[in-house]
Amino acid sequence: MGEEFYCVIKLISGEEIFSLISIDENDGDPIIVAQNPLSFKIIHNSNGSLIKVKPWMELTSDDVYLIKYDKVITMTETNDKRMIDIYNDYVENDSIDFYKPTGQVEVSTDMGYVATVEESREKLERLFNQNTESKDI
Repeated sequence: MGEEFYCVIKLISGEEIFSLISIDENDGDPIIVAQNPLSFKIIHNSNGSLIKVKPWMELTSDDVYLIKYDKVITMTETNDKRMIDIYNDYVENDSIDFYKPTGQVEVSTDMGYVATVEESREKLERLFNQNTESKDI
């Protein structure tokens, strides 16, 4: 087996996969050995761009796949640290904690935040008490 490197592969099916690969020279018929290949999809929306990551083969528990050269249109080695970090984090954790938001979002007036429940309750009680006092007079 040859040296391992991170690679993006475009298959004749149109699929693009990202994987740690090595080339196995098997009796003059080279085969690509892909470890934990992932499918990346970039999604653009009004908030920016997101990367959707999923296993290339979803219904199996195998980690290593063999791909013949005649099934590949092109392949390119990548040194993109961000993509490699996403790949390694997904492979190690079956998730992408590296890019998950913490879930803690500061609420703002743009989101409709006016006051806490307690502050609103106090204001409404004061208004109610002022109205009842003015009617008694």
